[in-house]
Amino acid sequence: MSDPAFPPLMSGHPVDAGIDPFEKACAMAALGCDAGLIVYNVAANRLAAALVMAPEVPLEQAMAMLPACGIGFQNALGALGPPEVAVHLEWDGGLRINGAACGRLRTMAGTSDAQAMPGWLVVGLELPLLSAGGQPGDRPDETALYEEGCADVDATALLEAWARHTLHWITRWEADGPRPLHAEWRGLAHDMGEDITRNGHSGTFLGVDENFGMLLRDGNETKLIPLSTVLEQTA
Repeated sequence: MSDPAFPPLMSGHPVDAGIDPFEKACAMAALGCDAGLIVYNVAANRLAAALVMAPEVPLEQAMAMLPACGIGFQNALGALGPPEVAVHLEWDGGLRINGAACGRLRTMAGTSDAQAMPGWLVVGLELPLLSAGGQPGDRPDETALYEEGCADVDATALLEAWARHTLHWITRWEADGPRPLHAEWRGLAHDMGEDITRNGHSGTFLGVDENFGMLLRDGNETKLIPLSTVLEQTA
């Protein structure tokens, strides 16, 4: 298997199968590694990677990097996979392929203070290529990439494409603000307009605010759930 080729401003750091790329990337970010580093592991049944970023805005604004990475994944699979394969994005980072859960994005930052500069932020990608066990259909709401008509998609090529497309959306966000990112994400959002429960609140998922905070309508009241609430906590 050849090493992935990443675009300028990005570099790769492979890890063995027993090491979580997300945890490794967070540790390296905390020690001051360069932004643009992608820690990754490509296995026969799973693709895992994590991108280190150094946002120069407060954390709540920097959380836009989570949907940017999600859009980057959708664009990447859209370029490499069959055209009939549908990818949707859950607000908190979950990935949906043809309607079923298929991996996730996760994120951690150098601070949990939404108004502080985070110093570093890491977004991790976890994608099952093959189901861990059982038969397809045993868990109808869960799937794996190769069971959705994407058996010809090379995982290394997908990782490379994810990096390219994500960099494109980060660059657009930096140049044009959140509006283009919002427009693209809304067309991919899972459960928009549906009744859901999130952080103990139930209501209709109306959309997001300028920082991708969830707007949840319950009767005449609309609640705002900041996207920073999905951050994983540092140890």
